[in-house]
Amino acid sequence: MRDRHGTPFEHNSFRFHIRAPIFVAREWFRHRVGSFNEFSMRYAKATDDFYIPEPEDVRSQVGKPGAYSFEPVDDELAERTVRSCARCTSTAFETYERLVEAGVARELARSVIPVGAYTEFFWTVNARAPDELRLTSRAETAQREIRRYADAVEQFFAARMPVTHAAFVAANRTAP
Repeated sequence: MRDRHGTPFEHNSFRFHIRAPIFVAREWFRHRVGSFNEFSMRYAKATDDFYIPEPEDVRSQVGKPGAYSFEPVDDELAERTVRSCARCTSTAFETYERLVEAGVARELARSVIPVGAYTEFFWTVNARAPDELRLTSRAETAQREIRRYADAVEQFFAARMPVTHAAFVAANRTAP
């Protein structure tokens, strides 16, 4: 890693079963590292499991794209936001269920499901790929929710590949 030779880190394999809100999964897929296989609401019935932020996670976005800062909002707005998210997802899921029960194909009915719905996918990677995810997802401008997943991936690798993880840290978190 010190000499920026990445291929030695590509001769292993890990498969993760990830459960995350759709909006987090879409950010994850953008990294284009590893292989993905996502659960499809086209073939299986959606569930009523949605990400609803905790009040302390409700924040404002200040600045321009790529240079955001995130600021807390007042308690009343945070509570109102949480209630609004819960009401919206409940209404969307009820609409989805009514459409499916009426005979509308799941592949069409799923269009009313918001991106806060949880999805599941398998992610198969070698030891080089999570470094890329950690680098881009740990930045202060990255969305808090994906940063939490990136932190969990890093903890996994630190426990399973401590020498490789230590080299990554020693290289100022610069992936080869």
